[in-house]
Amino acid sequence: MEDTIRLLYLLQKVDSNLDEVEESKGDLPETVQTLEIEVAELTEKVKGRQEYIEGQVAARNKADEDIKDFEEKLKKYKAQQYQVRNNKEYDAITKEIDFAEESVKTLTKQFEDFENQMSMAKKEAEELQTKLDEQGQILEEKKAELAEVSKETEEEELKYKHEREKLIVRMNKDNLAKYNKIRSARGKAVVPVRKNSCSGCGNRIPPQHIIELRRNDKIYICQHCGRIVVSDELARNVNAQ
Repeated sequence: MEDTIRLLYLLQKVDSNLDEVEESKGDLPETVQTLEIEVAELTEKVKGRQEYIEGQVAARNKADEDIKDFEEKLKKYKAQQYQVRNNKEYDAITKEIDFAEESVKTLTKQFEDFENQMSMAKKEAEELQTKLDEQGQILEEKKAELAEVSKETEEEELKYKHEREKLIVRMNKDNLAKYNKIRSARGKAVVPVRKNSCSGCGNRIPPQHIIELRRNDKIYICQHCGRIVVSDELARNVNAQ
C-alpha cells in the first residue's frame, strides 16, 4: 500500500509541474478556446443568414414568375372580354380578370416584402461576416502567440507527460479514477500533512489519524476537503529523490 500512496503523491507532483507549465502560458489557451467557440458560432450565423437569403431570393423569383403569368392571363382575359356572346360568359371572364388583378396585387406586395427582408438579411450577413473576419484574425494571432509559448515549454511539457504515463501504467485503475475525480473537483488531489493538518484545506487531523496515516497502510482521505493526505515523512522522502 505504501507503494500505491507513493505513486499517487508522485503523480500529483508531476501534474503540479504540468499545471505550472500550463499557467506559464497565461490566459492564452482559454482565450484561444473562447475565440474558437465565438468564430464557430459566427460562422453558423453567417451560414444561416446566407441560407435565409437564398430562400428569400427563391421566393421572390417565384412571386415574380407568378406575377408575369397572371399579367399574361390578364391580357388574354381582356382580349376575350370583347368576344363574349352573352352575359354569362362576360361575368365569367370578369371574375377571372378580378382574380388575376387581385393575385397580381397580392404577389407584388409579397415580392416587395421578400425584397425588403432579403435586403435586411444581406445587411445582417455583411455585419456578421465583418465581425467573423475580425474575430478570425484575432484568433489566428492568438493561436500564433500560443504556439510560440508552447514551443518554449514543449520539451518540459513532453518530459512531464512521459513521466505521467510511466506512473499511470503502474497504478490501479480504481485508485487512478479516485485520484482523477478528486483532482477534477479540487485541483490538487494529493497533499502532505503540514503541522498535523491537511495542507490542502488547513483542517486539523486528529492525533490518532496522524499515527494511522504514518503507517502508510491505507489511503487516507481528509474528512473536510476530500483530498488524499500523505504523511510528511513520505512526502519528504519522495521530494528528496
